[in-house]
Amino acid sequence: MGVTAVFPLSPADGEALAEIVAGAVRANLVDAPVDGRVPRSRALRTLGSSFVTLERAGSLRGCVGTLDGGRPLYRDACRNAVRAMADPRVPPVTRDEWPALTVSVSVLSPPEPLVVRSLAELCEELRPKIDGLILAVGARQATFLPTVWRKLPDPVDFVRALLHKGGWPDDELPDGARALRYTADTFHDHEAHEPL
Repeated sequence: MGVTAVFPLSPADGEALAEIVAGAVRANLVDAPVDGRVPRSRALRTLGSSFVTLERAGSLRGCVGTLDGGRPLYRDACRNAVRAMADPRVPPVTRDEWPALTVSVSVLSPPEPLVVRSLAELCEELRPKIDGLILAVGARQATFLPTVWRKLPDPVDFVRALLHKGGWPDDELPDGARALRYTADTFHDHEAHEPL
């Protein structure tokens, strides 16, 4: 699963990545090509995993990411930004939303396997407000970013909601389940967005 050779990112690299991601969203809204220039920062060119979250007035407008660091981080984040604009859980992002749109990108650490045999053991191992969690059974997997702890601060609720998200019963770990935790650094685009 995810590979990030440079983690955590420096604040400057994180800010640059957030600007690149916001630029990809803006370009997509005006049907312009995404800026294809390769960033100078080696960290942004290194293979990495990211999630891009779009919000408007605190409401989710899209959140899409990858767990497998198979492309340069800046490309991964741009791809996820464009996909987040059409997240199937919510209506597509429109041009009119741009001035009020909040754009953030989370860069994931390499995942660490957790050796657990039960729901109770998994809940004991998790570090609230710190860990993101991946649950995988066969080819199916589901994840919650560490930011989800804000809505689900109890480890039992956090894990049960993730089991539900993955389509599994929420009262026990499925047979053959693999659990992996990761951390994430989140960076925000702080530029004012002028109407398009």
